[in-house]
Amino acid sequence: MNVLNHPKKVLHVVSAMNRGGVETLIMNIYRNVDKNKIQFDFITHREEVCHYDKEIESLGGTIFRIPSLGKVGPIRYLREITNILKENDYVALHAHTDYQCGFPVLAANLTGIKKRISHSHSNNWGFGNSYKAKIKLSMLRALIRYNSNEFCACSVESGQFLFGNQKRNIRIFKNGIDIKNFQIIPDCYQSVRAELNIPNSSKILGHVGTFSKSKNQQFILNILKEIINSRTDIYVVFVGEGPLKKEIETEAKRYKLENHVRFLGVRNDIARLMQAFDVLLFPSIFEGFGIVTIEAQSLGTPCIASNNVTTKTDMGLGIIKYLALNRNVEEWIQEISNTFEFERQDQEEIMRHIVGNGYNIIDIIPEWLSLYGEI
Repeated sequence: MNVLNHPKKVLHVVSAMNRGGVETLIMNIYRNVDKNKIQFDFITHREEVCHYDKEIESLGGTIFRIPSLGKVGPIRYLREITNILKENDYVALHAHTDYQCGFPVLAANLTGIKKRISHSHSNNWGFGNSYKAKIKLSMLRALIRYNSNEFCACSVESGQFLFGNQKRNIRIFKNGIDIKNFQIIPDCYQSVRAELNIPNSSKILGHVGTFSKSKNQQFILNILKEIINSRTDIYVVFVGEGPLKKEIETEAKRYKLENHVRFLGVRNDIARLMQAFDVLLFPSIFEGFGIVTIEAQSLGTPCIASNNVTTKTDMGLGIIKYLALNRNVEEWIQEISNTFEFERQDQEEIMRHIVGNGYNIIDIIPEWLSLYGEI
């Protein structure tokens, strides 16, 4: 069999291939692997075309759109996945759906897939810590443990959350970035402000992320509501989409902040926008890792994150701070003001830190591919 004509195929299971942290990480891997040796296909749970879908197809991948577990229940959901697995030749199934990972890996187990990988990308979930929630999580963990033979996570905390305190080996994979996409772009500080109708002398508090409870965009509005009382040169720029976007837009209007907030949706020029930010705010209620903080630091942009974000995101550049969400808003505002005094560091020095800490995607690919057997 000619390997050039028959690359090994891996089936990734995701919610949707929009521009989120997990999806961007997978695409960074996919773009840089040898497609003659390995190909990625995807199961997604959205009927509409998502941000990365056309690129996936252009790279030779196939997208299977199936109803979500919540819509159709476990029996039909398992049937949908097993049918896909039976009709295709996959060396591995790689599930990225956190606490629902057990269902895809069960389907893979039932159809004889040898490599069954559950990958944790979050250190919490949205169901709280009630007795009922703990029982539910325990059952979902058991389904994952009994049907997976590889356990991966983006941080120690994420691994402990999804897999519990099991004795099995959990492999920690760093969420790398494609550093060639994060180079300094001249004059973007001014050009972004001109595009967004923001004065050059103003300060931008930026945020990149899905509008969701976990990303906590409401907290950023609360900061803006307070800081605007003492200085009117502050603007917030939100980049992303998500189920809570309309709610945050409504809240901005209710607080009469709409003139100081910009909602940009999904963008392809993240590096350009980040360079125009004076600070990136990332006040997550829970977070698996926080790859956007790595991206921001790679461009010399200061970051203020909640202490729910792992300190593994600190690249040693002295430009990221972690604060508790229960701290007084004034403390957050003071730290924001402190970042306005920072000077951007030399790009070569920044990249030495990013690469030295092991976050260059090229250096991470061999370990990812080792999950799927000999390539």
